[in-house]
Amino acid sequence: MNIFRKKHLDQLVSASVDKDRCLKRTLTTFDLTLLGIGCIVGAGIFVLTGTAALKAGPGVMASFILAGIACALAALCYAEFASIVPVSGSVYTYTYLTMGEIFAWMIGWDLALEYLLGTTAIAAGWSGYFNKFLIFCQELFMIPLAYQWHIPKFLLGAPGEVVDGVTTWFNLPAFFLIMVVSFLLARGVNEFKRASNWLVLLKISVVVLFIIFGLTAVDAGNWVPFAPKGWTGVGLAAAQVFFAYIGFDAIATATEETKDPSKSIPRAILLSLGISTILYVLVVLVMTGVVYYPEFALNLTHPVDMVTEKLGINWLARVVNLGAVLGITTGVLGFSYSQTRLTYAMSCDGLLPPLFSRLHAKYATPAQGTWVIGLIAGFLAALVPLETLADLVSMGTLAAFTFVAIGVIMLRYRKPDLARPFRCPLFPVVPILSGLLNIALAYNLPSSTKAVFVGWLAVGLLVYLTYSRYHSKVT
Repeated sequence: MNIFRKKHLDQLVSASVDKDRCLKRTLTTFDLTLLGIGCIVGAGIFVLTGTAALKAGPGVMASFILAGIACALAALCYAEFASIVPVSGSVYTYTYLTMGEIFAWMIGWDLALEYLLGTTAIAAGWSGYFNKFLIFCQELFMIPLAYQWHIPKFLLGAPGEVVDGVTTWFNLPAFFLIMVVSFLLARGVNEFKRASNWLVLLKISVVVLFIIFGLTAVDAGNWVPFAPKGWTGVGLAAAQVFFAYIGFDAIATATEETKDPSKSIPRAILLSLGISTILYVLVVLVMTGVVYYPEFALNLTHPVDMVTEKLGINWLARVVNLGAVLGITTGVLGFSYSQTRLTYAMSCDGLLPPLFSRLHAKYATPAQGTWVIGLIAGFLAALVPLETLADLVSMGTLAAFTFVAIGVIMLRYRKPDLARPFRCPLFPVVPILSGLLNIALAYNLPSSTKAVFVGWLAVGLLVYLTYSRYHSKVT
């Protein structure tokens, strides 16, 4: 059996109109752009900014810009592929087309790690904000203190974490959130789209409010020194906050449910990344200008709370808390959606069991696979610490982006006459720079993260050799 067999473009095109595997095409450029922003602007702003600021100081602004540039280069490569290939699967499908099945499987296995742990990492950061939101709601409706209720602290984090001096056992809100998201995804893309769009628009409004009021209280003295740990600290922070940007590749997994994918996918990828980068830089500018960076060590899980408390605007603190709840919710929606569509594509090719591509008779969604993935993600979010998850997601994403850069170069030389509605500019400089920058950022991640990632790939290779290669439908 040829483990290097490739898909042909005509196979992909015919698959996109196959009634037995077709998903409903309902998404527009607007929907996709909000999907991307929903994935990108979430835990990165509301959770990871404090940890990154400790590494880079005010230079965390440069860290976000550096990570944004790396993503922009990758996005240009994604956009070219997305304009050519009209089916779900993102990098997995692109790799199948250019490098062959074994590489496609390994990158699909890698993406499964990215999306699954992306879902769980974002959900893990949701609990504290949600608990505060419950308290604010009870105060708003003037419920007597004796009747107010909040989630017990030992149920607000993974085992061994500490919340306000209490050692946690299980992250109940994170588990609950993923179950709700799984229900929405199993019901259909329209329900998912409506919920996601409104939540993202509300979230953007909250972030803009935070920036406007925060700029009035910025103390430029807090930006000195700008990079207390030098550019090494900026690079370390960039590798970590790279996690904050990766949501834009979720757009590429929605190709099969997009009305005009060759135009909408590239536009949405670039729009969502551009808007999100501007928001990120402005937010960290405000945060490090209002709070002196070492103080973030006092509250790593809710750094934005420290800023709003220092501003002394009570209503803004409540609004920002709502924004955090919404922001992290949309991130979980986007990553969960991407995970289910990736496993759907791999299952359609026979590399995963049929369960993951079996469509619901009424909703035309891979409902059974959605619930299986949701349960796995839910327990991971409830039982694994956030920082461990974030580093692994960054590692998996950097590997995926590198494969996209290589794939664009290979396809250009192998099929130079292929119709490309969108072409990556400055070829081959952009994909080469993208690949090199991804490798440099991956180098900055902890050795333990790299070891776990290699172990994950080893397990994936074993699964391929014992199951997937014998069930592949690609000839």
